[in-house]
Amino acid sequence: MTNIQPAFYHTDLADWGASYTTCQALGKQAKVLVDTGHHAPGTNIEYIVAWLLDLNALGGFHFNCRKYADDDLLVGSSQPFELFSIFHELINGGAAGRAAKVAYMLDQSHNIENKIEAIIISVMNVQSAYAKALCINRAELAKMQQAGDVMGTHRLLHEAFETDVRPLLAVMREEQGLPADPFHAFREDGHKARIIAERTK
Repeated sequence: MTNIQPAFYHTDLADWGASYTTCQALGKQAKVLVDTGHHAPGTNIEYIVAWLLDLNALGGFHFNCRKYADDDLLVGSSQPFELFSIFHELINGGAAGRAAKVAYMLDQSHNIENKIEAIIISVMNVQSAYAKALCINRAELAKMQQAGDVMGTHRLLHEAFETDVRPLLAVMREEQGLPADPFHAFREDGHKARIIAERTK
C-alpha cells in the first residue's frame, strides 16, 4: 500500500491522486492507504474513501486525528462525525451490510497520554463510529437521496450519529468474554502501576 503524506515529506506521495496513480503503475495488488491525520484542512476524506472504493483501490487506513498539523491524535478525538461518515462509506462499499474488507491500523503518537489507555480509547472510538454507521436506515436514505431530500438525509444521518451505542457495544464485548468497559478494566487491573514499579527498580 502507498501512503498519503503531506507534500513536504519529499520521500512520500503528496496526495491520494498521486498515490492512486502510483498504484496503477505498480499493478493490481497495489492499493492506497488513507491516513486520516495527513490531509489539508477541510479535506473531504469520506469522499476520497468512496472514490477509492469505487475504483477498487482502497487498501486500508492509518486511523488517527489531526487538529493543527500532523498531530497523530486519538482517532475520533476532534472530528467524530468525519469518522462516522468514513464508516458509512465503508459500509456502502462493503457487502451484506458490513464494512469493506480493507486493513485497519492505528497510527498515533502519544506524548502526554498513557499510550495503552490512548490506544484503548481509539479502538473504542472506532467501534462506536462503526456501530453508529450501522444504525443508518439505508433503505430510507436511498429514497431520500433519489427524491433530493437534502435536509431529510441530513436528519437521518445525524439521528444515527447521535445514537448511544455504548450499551450495545458493552453487551457485544461481554458476549465475547471481554470487559464491558475496556478502559476502566485496564485501570482497575493495575497493569500500568506494575510496569512502572518494575522499570524503576
